[in-house]
Amino acid sequence: MKSALWAVLLIPICPLNVWLRPASGGVSSPADPNRNWVLTWNDEFTGPNGSPPDSTKWVVESGGNGWGNEELEYYTLRPENLRVENGNLVIEAAREEFTGADGVKRRYTSARLKTQGKFSQTYGRFEARIRIPPGQGVWPAFWLLGDDFPATDWPACGEIDVMENFDVDKSTIHGSIHGPGYSGDKSVSSGYTLPHERFSDDFHVFALEWEPQLIRLYVDGSLYSTRTPADLPNGARWVYDHPFFLILNLAVGGKFRRNPDGSNDFPQRMLVDYVRVYSRR
Repeated sequence: MKSALWAVLLIPICPLNVWLRPASGGVSSPADPNRNWVLTWNDEFTGPNGSPPDSTKWVVESGGNGWGNEELEYYTLRPENLRVENGNLVIEAAREEFTGADGVKRRYTSARLKTQGKFSQTYGRFEARIRIPPGQGVWPAFWLLGDDFPATDWPACGEIDVMENFDVDKSTIHGSIHGPGYSGDKSVSSGYTLPHERFSDDFHVFALEWEPQLIRLYVDGSLYSTRTPADLPNGARWVYDHPFFLILNLAVGGKFRRNPDGSNDFPQRMLVDYVRVYSRR
């Protein structure tokens, strides 16, 4: 059964530390009716088993060029890597020899999809209920990119990472913002750690609330990071006042953390129960 929209707690918290979730479990509190959110876009992934994601909502990307992070996978359009199954979107990373139509060879395959050209929005609440994979060297992410990309180069277009996990220990996720002068490993980032379990053990709701000059990040309804222009390096620009589109992907390897090793069991699956976007009433 699909989850309902869950509430958020607006509690100011120091942004630069890693925080523990105050309650166990993967379900957050019921929605606060005073928040006045209106659903503007969603995908519940209710198509037939084996079907591709809805092409009216998503663009599936392909290629094995490293994607700016020295990633090891080739993103494909195949159902082996991307499909709807039992009410979830499955993004599956496999260990296999693969050569793309461009002649690029990789030892892993996976998938990446975006809403660019289909949907973008300025401000609002963006949330997804996701179960990340457990293996070392896999890098699941739910994030937003400024829709003036690629006409405006990255990171000047802006990037908001609602959730990414690149740690060997799957108990911690990170949320970050990237802009000119604070990108890549210099991004403005916060971590959130589960006290007694791993994010790969169950589904969790990852959410962004975005307003003018303000970004808040949540896990299961708990606020763990608040960002404003005051958090940027001296002289850096706040580039989050225009439409952004959504991206879901499961990378393999990359320059930030460890690559897969012999301890990994493939395939590794990222499961997405839903993605929902809201605006203020």
